[in-house]
Amino acid sequence: MMDQRKDTAGHLLAFVTILIWGTTFISTKILLVDFAPVEILFFRFLIGYFVLLLLYARPIRTKTFKEELLFMSAGLCGVTLYFLVENAALLYTLASHAGVIVSIAPFFTAVLAHFFLEEEKLTVQFMLGFSLALTGIVIIGLNGSLLLQLNPAGDLLAFLAPAVWAIYSVLMRKISGLNHHTIGSTRKVFFYGLLFMLPVLLLHKFNPGMARFHNPSNLANLLYLGLGASALCFVTWNRAVGILGAVKTSVYIYIVPVITVAASALLLHEQITWATLAGTFLTLTGSYISERKLNAAVQQ
Repeated sequence: MMDQRKDTAGHLLAFVTILIWGTTFISTKILLVDFAPVEILFFRFLIGYFVLLLLYARPIRTKTFKEELLFMSAGLCGVTLYFLVENAALLYTLASHAGVIVSIAPFFTAVLAHFFLEEEKLTVQFMLGFSLALTGIVIIGLNGSLLLQLNPAGDLLAFLAPAVWAIYSVLMRKISGLNHHTIGSTRKVFFYGLLFMLPVLLLHKFNPGMARFHNPSNLANLLYLGLGASALCFVTWNRAVGILGAVKTSVYIYIVPVITVAASALLLHEQITWATLAGTFLTLTGSYISERKLNAAVQQ
């Protein structure tokens, strides 16, 4: 009974996290008018770091350099690289496209987990699902570049993001096994993420001016990303990974396209073409096929 309640809590945490993350593409797209991708990233996680510091100020002390390296790698992959690539992708492609493409993260997570966590074995059904999802992504990318004059580089960048996220998910699974405080662990990951961001900020000629923050929309969206999508959601997601495992939790990313496509049409008035809908359908269908097999493997 206790394990069942724990699993239910893990599923609930993952679902709430994805509901919020599914709309972050919208906030980022709005902020890109006045902010560079790395600036959004820096302010977002700086806010998140200080919120987590207020919630849990005790330092996380690792026993070995190998343990410390796990946190460093998680910060580099899950904060700096993933969001920098994702934000850069939104400069060239639609928020709805990015939301669909990022949803293939569970495939990459399953592949890495197969080799590093031994949670599942890859099957023919899994590869079939991946092929369908990849076909959907190609349709979205090609149609967007032809009809909407988008740069296909944006969709390619969006495709790289989930591969980096998969590495982060596996690292966080290993970190959760160290039994550190979840908020403290997340804050430590944020710290290294911010640290790895500094060279990019210096190369970008970071603008510390406050004039952009006088715009209520900019301030509201940065707070939404910093407080909700970063401070809250990284804690809830990392906790869910600790309870359910990297692969089971990543399955919730399949919901992202539905949330993002709907929000993009309603809030950004993005053009939703037949190819976007067809590509989203194929991506979700492929994800569902693989997810069923993953669940069966877990139950066995």
